[in-house]
Amino acid sequence: MTELLLKYFRSKQQEVQSEKVYDTQCPFCSMQCKMQLIEQSIVKRKKYRVTGKDNPTSQGRICVKGVNAHQHVLHPERVMYPLYKQNGKFNRISWDEAISIINERFRKIQSQYGSNSLSLYGGGSLTNEVSYLMGKFARVALGTKYIDYNGRFCMSAAASAANAAFGIDRGFTNSLSEIPDSKCILLVGTNIAECQPTILRYFEKAKENGSYIIVVDPRETATAKLADLHLKIKPGMDAALANGLLKVLIEGNYMDKKFITNRTMGYDEVQSNVSSYDFEEIESLTGISLSEIRKAAVMFGESETGMIFTARGVEQQTDGYMAVRNFLNILLLTGKIGKYACGYGAITGQGNGQGGREHGLKADQLPGYRSIENREHRQHIADVWGVPEKELPRKGVSAYEMMEKITHGEIKGMLLMGSNPIVSNPNADFVKKSLAQLDFLVTVDMFISESAAMSDLILPASSYLENEGTMTNLEGRVVFREANRQTPGEVKHDWEILCEIAKALNKEEYFSFSSPEDIFNELRIASKGGVADYYGITYERLKQERGILWPCPDVNDAGTKRLFDETFYHQDEKAVMIPVSNQPKVPKDINNQQYPLTLTTGRVMSHYLTGVQTRRSPSLSARNFESFIEIHPRTAEEYNIRDGMLVEVQSKRGKIVVRSKLTEMIRQDTVFVPFHWSETQNVNVLISDELDPVCRMPGFKVCAVNIRPLD
Repeated sequence: MTELLLKYFRSKQQEVQSEKVYDTQCPFCSMQCKMQLIEQSIVKRKKYRVTGKDNPTSQGRICVKGVNAHQHVLHPERVMYPLYKQNGKFNRISWDEAISIINERFRKIQSQYGSNSLSLYGGGSLTNEVSYLMGKFARVALGTKYIDYNGRFCMSAAASAANAAFGIDRGFTNSLSEIPDSKCILLVGTNIAECQPTILRYFEKAKENGSYIIVVDPRETATAKLADLHLKIKPGMDAALANGLLKVLIEGNYMDKKFITNRTMGYDEVQSNVSSYDFEEIESLTGISLSEIRKAAVMFGESETGMIFTARGVEQQTDGYMAVRNFLNILLLTGKIGKYACGYGAITGQGNGQGGREHGLKADQLPGYRSIENREHRQHIADVWGVPEKELPRKGVSAYEMMEKITHGEIKGMLLMGSNPIVSNPNADFVKKSLAQLDFLVTVDMFISESAAMSDLILPASSYLENEGTMTNLEGRVVFREANRQTPGEVKHDWEILCEIAKALNKEEYFSFSSPEDIFNELRIASKGGVADYYGITYERLKQERGILWPCPDVNDAGTKRLFDETFYHQDEKAVMIPVSNQPKVPKDINNQQYPLTLTTGRVMSHYLTGVQTRRSPSLSARNFESFIEIHPRTAEEYNIRDGMLVEVQSKRGKIVVRSKLTEMIRQDTVFVPFHWSETQNVNVLISDELDPVCRMPGFKVCAVNIRPLD
C-alpha cells in the first residue's frame, strides 16, 4: 500500500509542469496590501493561489478582493489590441495606426478650437509615475488646462479641509501603528470593515486595549458593530453633529487651552458660532439624542488620547469640506493632534487617490502638492520640465465640471485613462450625453467599460501584475509595486502609451522615459521642496525598507511617521479653526411628498468602484451579482415592498431598478444602494449635480427619492 501511495504522489508531482511566483500588491483599495500570486501549470490547465506578504501596513493580511484580483487579469474580455470604431463597430488596428489617428485628430481639434479644447481624465488607481506623467502630458504635450481625475469624488473634501486647517494633506497625520494605543476613536462616515477590511485589525486591537470607539453612520454596518456607541445620524447632518460635540466640549471645559492659545487660530469665532446653536436644534437636525451627543463628546474630551477618521459618508456632501473642517475643530480644541496616538485620518478609497493629487492629476495642482496658481510653484516645475513658466496652463475645472464644458462646446476631445465616468459621476445620464458630444474620445483601459464603449478608439492597458510602479497608500506611505508578468497580446503600459503619443506630437524630448523608475526619478526632483516631498525616496530604498512615509526630503531621511509634533505647515506654524454652519451653503436634496425618503450610497466588500474589474471576477461577482436597496422593514411595509422584490427608485433626475433587501440596520427614513453597477442599476443616475463650493465634491450621500414595488 505504501509503495502504491508513493507512486501516486510521484505521478501527481510530475503533473505539475511549472510554477511561477508573482510578487505584487492588491490593485484595489488604499491599503495596497502586499501579496503573492502563485501560478501552477498542471497538464493543460493553470491553478492559482494567493497569499499575503508581510508589510508595515496590512502585516500580511489580504481580503477577498485581493485573493481574487487575478481573475479579472485573466478574463477573456480583456482588450488585447487597439480598437477603432468604424460605422459603429470596433475593429482591430495596429498601434502605428492608432497613434497616427490620435496625432491627426488631436492636432485638428486644437488647430480649430485651441489648446484647451482637449482634456485628460484620469483615475485614482494609476501609479504615481503615470499620474505624474498625465499631468505633465496635459500641460506640456497638449498645453491644456483641462485635466482632473476620479479622485475628485474620493477625498477632495478631506484633502482641502486638511490643507486649510493644517497646511498639508497626507491622508493620515500618524502611522497606522499608533491606532491601537488611542483611547477614544471617532469613525465618521466610514465602513472600514467592508471598504478597507485589512485595516480593521488596528481598531480591534484598540478595542482590546480599552479604547472607546464611536461610529457615525445612518446604517448599522459591520464597522458600527465594533462600536461602543453608534450615532445613527440623518444623512448629510455631520456638520451639525460636530457643532453639537463642540458645544458640549466647550461648555464642559473639555479643552486644551494651552494648545489652543499656542498652536491654533480662530477659536473665538468657533466658540461664538457654537454658542448660537441650541441642543434641541442639533438634536432635531441630526436625529441623534442629546444624551448620546453628550456621551460621545465627554468620552472624547476626557480621554487622554484620541483620533478622528473620516471617509466618504461625511465627505461626499455639498458641504463636505466644511463638515470635515468641523471635525478637525474638535481635534484642535482638545489638542489631540501632533502627539502619539492622537491625530486625523482621511481614509482614502482608491488605491492611489493620495498620490494622484500629490503629483498633478488634479486640475489645480502640480507635482509635490504645489499649486498651479502659485508663481513660485509654477516656476519650479517649469524649470524641471524645461519649459517657459508662462507656457504652463492655469487652473482647470473639476471632473464633473469637465462634462459641463463638453456640453458648452469648450472641450472637444478627451483622453480617458483608468476611469469610468459614466458610472462614477453624479447625474450619470447627463455625463453619458456629454461624452457622446465629443468629437474624439480615446480610452485607455483593460476592458470595454461603459465609458470605453462610447470611445472612438480604445487602447489596451496593462494590469497590476504587469505594470510596476509606486503607489501612496492611505497613511502616506509610498510603496513599490512589483509586476513581472508578461503583458499579453499587444497590451502596453499606460506610461508607454503617453510617451508614444507625445512623440507623435513632436514632444519626445520631454517624454523620453524608458522605465517607470526613470519617471519616478524626475518626479522626485519635481517634488523636491514641495509639501509632498518625495526627493529622498528611491526605488532601491522602497525595495529595502518596504515603504516610506512622506515627506522625505533627503535620501538619509527615514520619512515622517507623525506630522505636527511641533508645528503645523502654515507660515505662522499654527493650525486654523473656523466656524461652521449647521446648514450648507449649497442646498441638498430636500424631502417632500413626492420624494419622501433619503437615499445614501456606498460600497460592498466584494466590489470596487464601478465594478469594471470586480464584476469580471467570477468569485467576486458571485457574492454580489446584482445591486440592491436596503430598506427598513417598517418602511418597506408602508410601500408594500417585500424582501427580494424588484423596486423602482426615482429622484428628480431619473430612476433605476434594484432588488429589495430588508434590514433593521438602517434608519427608517433612509435607503441605501451601492454604486458598483451600471445601466438600469446605476445609482448615480439619481444623484444631483450640485457641488461643494470649495472642493467641488458632488453630494453622493444625500438624494431625495421615492420607491415603489415592481410586479
